[in-house]
Amino acid sequence: MAELVASIQLARSADWALDIELSCPPGVTCIMGPSGSGKSTILGVLAGLTIPDSGRVAIGDEVWLDTERATNVPVHRRRMAYVFQNLALFPHMTALRNVEYGMDQVPRAEREAKAMSLLERVGVGYLAKRRPRTFSGGEAQRVALARALARSPHLVLLDEPFSALDLDLRAQLIKLVRELVAEAGVPLVHVTHSVGEARQLADQIVRIEKGKVVARGKPDEVLAGVTTLEE
Repeated sequence: MAELVASIQLARSADWALDIELSCPPGVTCIMGPSGSGKSTILGVLAGLTIPDSGRVAIGDEVWLDTERATNVPVHRRRMAYVFQNLALFPHMTALRNVEYGMDQVPRAEREAKAMSLLERVGVGYLAKRRPRTFSGGEAQRVALARALARSPHLVLLDEPFSALDLDLRAQLIKLVRELVAEAGVPLVHVTHSVGEARQLADQIVRIEKGKVVARGKPDEVLAGVTTLEE
């Protein structure tokens, strides 16, 4: 599958600017850094929610953004899935309908069966007829992951979705995410503050500070001797 390549330049003020280049092959890239370093802004640019001053975002031959050529593919046409910290599940829809949402590329007659299969794959098939207000935190995370994969995305973005979970549940979901990404064969870009989570999940780590990349590489290289990140 295709690699994500991005170049982003964005000035927020005279004192702070984002200026980075990313190369994310299929697998998990964790972006780490203190609060205010630009992590969520990067995800916003990749998703098409934030427009940089200049830059380029491409997945293989698909160019989603090229400011020099005035190219900007709208959010709904980018084959990507974005799991936010608050998950953003639709409260009035059942788990099954939440997962079906956005399956425009799937024939209508096949959507329910595919959604059910995804819910079962992430271990929450029993939630199919229930609504989000009845879910536990871990159940909501699993439904959100199923919904993310329902679009057969070319890119998956995670913005600290596990931060509110206990360590055991976080470990289960990290294992599940690694399995799902390996099966899908797509790049996943994951923002996290957790050094332990990054060690378990990442194939590649990119550390940023004040809008600049300060280190990148394998977890054991980038996080050697690191136990926590400064806020």
